[in-house]
Amino acid sequence: MQKILNVSAIKDGTVIDHISPDVLFKVISILKLDLCRDMVTIGNNLESKQVGKKGIIKIENRFFEDHEVDRIALIAPQAKLNIIKDYKVVDKRSVSIPTEIDAIAKCFNPKCITNFEDVTTHFAVVSKKPLALKCRYCEKITFGDQLELK
Repeated sequence: MQKILNVSAIKDGTVIDHISPDVLFKVISILKLDLCRDMVTIGNNLESKQVGKKGIIKIENRFFEDHEVDRIALIAPQAKLNIIKDYKVVDKRSVSIPTEIDAIAKCFNPKCITNFEDVTTHFAVVSKKPLALKCRYCEKITFGDQLELK
């Protein structure tokens, strides 16, 4: 007898699907889902026909702002968002890395003015794959493995 685990649907909220399993908990952290009071369902290493293994997060009563979607895109560029209203998917879209990143990433250069004065960070995305961000102030390149979000 095969056992199947059913995960309940959410009435209103967001499903973040196709998250790479190695960054699932980083997405949870940057969205501060540990502080969320509504239902959050997390699945990791789920089988996927498209990518082999994937992670998924269902968050009830939460809809993300553009700057939060940009944060997701920087960590999980292959993720897809499903917006749920009254148990139905009303919008489905892929996240995409914007051409400019403002105020959400830190410059890796410890001597950059953004790391010791109250200055908002600004980066131009010079490469999406692999991720490379050029700081407007010190012009150093922060690569994906150096990326730290605020």
